[in-house]
Amino acid sequence: MRVVVIGAVALGPKAASRCKRLMPDAEVILIDQAPRISYGGCGIPYFVSGEVNRVEDLQTTPYGTVRDAQFFKSHKGVTALVQTRATSIDRAARTVTVEELASGKSSTLSYDKLVLAMGSSPNRPPIPGIELQGISPATNLDEAELIRNAAASGKVNNAVVVGGGFIGLEMAVALGDMWGIPTSVVELTDHILPGFLSPTLARMATRDLADNGVNVYAAEKVLRFEGDKGAVTRVVTDKRELPADLVVMSAGIRPNTELAREAGLTLTERGLIVVDDHLRTSDPDIYAGGDCVTVLNQVTGKPGWFPLGSMANRQGRVIGTNVAGGDAVFPGAVGAWGIKLFAQNAAGAGLTIESAQREGFDAINVHVEQIDRAHFYPEKHLMVLEMVVEKACRRVLGIQGMSSGGDALSARINAVAPLLSRGITVQDVSNLEVLYSPPFASAMDIVNVVGNVAENILEGRLVPMSQEEFEKLWAERGKDEVFFIDARVDRDAASLVQKYPANWHNIPQDQIAQRLDEIPKDKPVVLVCNTGLRSFEAQLGLAAAGRHNTRSVLGGMSSAKRLGVDI
Repeated sequence: MRVVVIGAVALGPKAASRCKRLMPDAEVILIDQAPRISYGGCGIPYFVSGEVNRVEDLQTTPYGTVRDAQFFKSHKGVTALVQTRATSIDRAARTVTVEELASGKSSTLSYDKLVLAMGSSPNRPPIPGIELQGISPATNLDEAELIRNAAASGKVNNAVVVGGGFIGLEMAVALGDMWGIPTSVVELTDHILPGFLSPTLARMATRDLADNGVNVYAAEKVLRFEGDKGAVTRVVTDKRELPADLVVMSAGIRPNTELAREAGLTLTERGLIVVDDHLRTSDPDIYAGGDCVTVLNQVTGKPGWFPLGSMANRQGRVIGTNVAGGDAVFPGAVGAWGIKLFAQNAAGAGLTIESAQREGFDAINVHVEQIDRAHFYPEKHLMVLEMVVEKACRRVLGIQGMSSGGDALSARINAVAPLLSRGITVQDVSNLEVLYSPPFASAMDIVNVVGNVAENILEGRLVPMSQEEFEKLWAERGKDEVFFIDARVDRDAASLVQKYPANWHNIPQDQIAQRLDEIPKDKPVVLVCNTGLRSFEAQLGLAAAGRHNTRSVLGGMSSAKRLGVDI
């Protein structure tokens, strides 16, 4: 049996190796047009930053062997044809025509089973000047080496990243942190990481970048690149001009499915290959996975697109099993992700509030800030979690968060992500069993707390106010239409009472019942504390006294500080 695999970066090598393990007598051939194969593309920003020392480290096994063509031949029994491009597929004859890039020679390979692992390519929008030197998408090892060498040479005085997605932000951090290069990010949409973070969390991430010298310009469009002597020197947007010796083009990706289209396989309108849960295409002898296919979004129940390295590896194993005669299933995904910024890290899974509403869900977004370990443990970090919940059935649609502790944050996201496909509810999250030990978590973990807060909101006990609403009302405080109460102890509120004696009123939560006469009955009351717990309890106390025109600020002063609210 001959198995031909087109594409040898992530999914292709995994599928080829798995097939060969299960079917040692099969002839397995890997094809890729690049000279270097089987590497961790998601590690490119960390090579550029210097955290990964050698580019070869992205191509090695855990035991230090470089995964080149010879490695696949000697270690896996797989033939790897590098610098070879697949140019056409003849499904009737079950052949693939390939071209050797060095010689231009063409030949034909027959197959019994074919695997399409062609991945994706960076978008190259028709922006004038995009052909100038110094503009790179940073998506392969050759480009990574060029960027790192340029940064290390000291010749890059300013860098611009076009696109505020994962790779774009990671590259911005790499250039700004390791090399100290003044870096700007230009994002076409309203905020960075669109579709992955809420506007609130995106603003927190933007502040982390700005605090470390990376400027973010959202809702801006690049109009053209300008240069001198063939090299880029400036990026012109619809709002400003930015000097640039280096431009990283990270303006999204497109699936590499031209071969599939020309072969007559079924594709979506977006050009993604349609596969079943065994990752078979419309031709039962052809399998496909990774960035070039659509699979079930287990939250929406609709076709989804998940161009993630982890997804490609898992799908490669499923394909390798099935090509070898197995019956493995890939049920779909919820899209768990994570990103390291400067002081902060962000992660999530499922839908954001924006994407949930866009999909037609009547949903709320619950925002919680809490310490990630026992409050008495010396080492601890404040963590923000947001949970998106469908109102009627209380189903959890997504979870996102931000923290300086990346491992702690990923542990919380990983606790919830696998359950999103099962229709987990708010009550399930409230009662989710997670480990407790003071060095790792608190007795009532933040994961449980975000479920509890959601339940309180849905049942009307907690009447919340978002940070954006709080900021707007505070900016309008001169109208004297709202009464602000700081429910913290005196020492925590004293500086703000002194600064704003006419507007900032300190009534600690445990004194609310005794000081009701200080709280006007004819004005809305906004309650705030450090993270939101005491303001909620103060709200309950006011409700017990018949005062219901109150709102409690989610995330409290801790989140306001992260957002840079001017108080």
